[in-house]
Amino acid sequence: MTDKKNGTTGIILAGGKNSRMGTNKAFLEIDGIRLIDKTINIYHELFSEIIIVTNDPLSYVEFTNAIIVTDIYKGKGPLGGIYTGLFYAKNNYAFACPCDMPFLNQDFIEYLTGQSGKHDVIVPELAEGYQPLHAIYSRNCLPSIKRLLLMDKLKITGFYRDMRVLPINEHQISPFNKNGRLFQNLNTPEDLEQLIEK
Repeated sequence: MTDKKNGTTGIILAGGKNSRMGTNKAFLEIDGIRLIDKTINIYHELFSEIIIVTNDPLSYVEFTNAIIVTDIYKGKGPLGGIYTGLFYAKNNYAFACPCDMPFLNQDFIEYLTGQSGKHDVIVPELAEGYQPLHAIYSRNCLPSIKRLLLMDKLKITGFYRDMRVLPINEHQISPFNKNGRLFQNLNTPEDLEQLIEK
């Protein structure tokens, strides 16, 4: 059974400035496939709706199977992107992650979506803290996120204290994270070089 039956939205956060990488990270190729295509392919298997949040919508017109939106509150970083994706989502729950995560694991995302129901946030938690850019959010989060955005408080986890949060611990994560790179993202050309070399 896939989560298309459960009515979950997949949000791709593609609004970053890409200043350190020097190019649009979504269109970087790893093993012959663009990061955005890999993410879209996984999302199609899991979600009934796909939303791409970007400040450059014309770059994504080829993705006719996704809803392309721009930030409601401009310049508010990933928290603003999560808010925008949730705002436009037709489903109550949405999985959100950025466009530059080469090791997305379909089984782990499906595991996360299976934990929703009584919680507003389902988020992986490692020793170094939450992984809020690889998490499930409910639309119940919208008022609390909006409050932070209007105060220009942009720490993603800042609204967690208002919500019912279910942390997913390392013991639960480890079967899906054999190489320890599940949450890795690409920020610099050096990150890309290291990934290609491995």
